[in-house]
Order: sequence, then C-alpha cells, then structure tokens
Amino acid sequence: MKNEFKAYFKEATIAVYDQHCLSAKDYFLPFALTDLFTAYAGTHQQSIVHFWQLDQAMILGMKDTRVTDLTAGLASLEKDGYHVLVRNSGGLGVISDEGILNVSLIIPNPSKQKMSIDQAYTLMWHWMKAAFETETKQIKAFEITDSYCPGTFDLSINGKKFAGIAQRRIKDGTAIMIYLSVNGDQNKRGQAVRNFYKASLHEAFGQNGYPAVDPSVMANLSELIDQPLTIPTVKKRLLDVLPTVAATLDEKIIAEQLNTAAFTDEIKKQLEKMAQRNQLLKDYRY
Repeated sequence: MKNEFKAYFKEATIAVYDQHCLSAKDYFLPFALTDLFTAYAGTHQQSIVHFWQLDQAMILGMKDTRVTDLTAGLASLEKDGYHVLVRNSGGLGVISDEGILNVSLIIPNPSKQKMSIDQAYTLMWHWMKAAFETETKQIKAFEITDSYCPGTFDLSINGKKFAGIAQRRIKDGTAIMIYLSVNGDQNKRGQAVRNFYKASLHEAFGQNGYPAVDPSVMANLSELIDQPLTIPTVKKRLLDVLPTVAATLDEKIIAEQLNTAAFTDEIKKQLEKMAQRNQLLKDYRY
C-alpha cells in the first residue's frame, strides 16, 4: 500500500504548508488558500500538502444553511461553545478543534489525464492506510450513515468513523481534503452536531438528507489504533510516508508564493468571497 501511494509522486517535489491552529479572526483563511493552492497546483504542476486547524468551530456546508430553523441551530452551537462559519462548498457540517487535523492533498489534475473523483478519494484513503494501518487495525472506506457529514469514503476502523473526505476541483487542480479526529472529546463533538440538527430541524430530524447523528458511531484515531497520538506526530507520520528518495518535501515554495503580489491580491479576493458567504449568518439573531 505504501509503495502504491508513493508511485503517484515519483520524481516530484511536494510543497508543504502548515497553518497550525487558527483562531476565529483567521477562520476564512484556509478556505481562501485552498482555492489558490488548487489553481496553483494545476498551473504549475505542483503537488501540495496543506495542514490546518480551527480552535473551536462548527464548519457548516451550504445545505446546513437551509435547515428549517437556522436561528435555533446557531443558538444550540453557541450554547455548546462553538463558533460558526460557512465554507465555500456544499455538503454538511463538521467540527474543527484542537484535536482535529485538516489535511488537503492538492495535486495537478490535467485535462488530458483527468483523475476520476473516486480515484482521487482512493488516493487519500491509501495515504491514510500507509500512515496508520496495521494488520489488526484495518482502515476501511464506506459510508457511516449516522455520523456527521456522512459520505461514501468515510474512513473507519472496526466500524467507528474517524475521518471524512471531500474534494474541490478548479481547472487543472484537485484538492482532496480530509478531517482527522485525532484526539479530544469526540463524543462531545458528535453530541454538539446532533444538538444542532435537532434544534434546527425539529420533527424533520434525520430527514431530507440530514443525518440522524449518533455520537457513538465516531471515535478518535488515537483510540482506534491504541496509540497516544498528537497533532504533530500525525503530521510527521503522514509526511514520513510521502516519497523521500524520488521526491523532495519543500516548505519554502508556498511560503515564498504567499509573499508575492499576485497571491496577496488573490487571497484578498477569496477572503472577500468568504465574508460575503458568511454574511447570511448575521441575518439570524440568536
């Protein structure tokens, strides 16, 4: 499995950019950067690994903003101690906090040799398997229907979900994004999302494509593989299984690009788009 993953990046340089853990004032930034990095990957044939975290937030998908009673849902999240933002893509909500690592594997995906959606998901799955799977702790990919943000490529061990995968495609670049529940109180996270849907959907809870969230179907990776994982150790294990002989990991490429005028201007534009998207939250008083 490790060799299969490495083969994709043969003779390539992989850029690495780590944003660490962001507070509320910077919540929009990783979403803005994802679009920029994805376009850059396609234009420059450059693979990128992007790590980021938010300190205590519920990230809503656009579908979440169409619940029956968003005001009540937002009040529930505030009561449970979470900030709220709306991401720049569809789907359903996820929690992000200091025990959850968000990772984007951003790759060039040229039109003449397009990787399919399932192939891209499988690439991320294989990366996780290469980093964390053992003979007795197999990582499987199938939908955990009562988890929050369920999807076909939910990753689980012994039926307990610890990660979900999404994609974003821009021209000749593809961002494969995963959230990893590494450590912390996963039951509390699940209960907060359940509370949100119960409050915002009322009698329609669990209907119309919204999950009937059961906190017990999710767990932390640390517990599932019986190892005391930290965010830094997870990052290291993920980077360690990237090719290090035929490919180079470079932390300077993106850092240098971020200082250019072109990137600065584009970041500003993307942040404005995120601010406009999140304006709708201000229309609800709770």
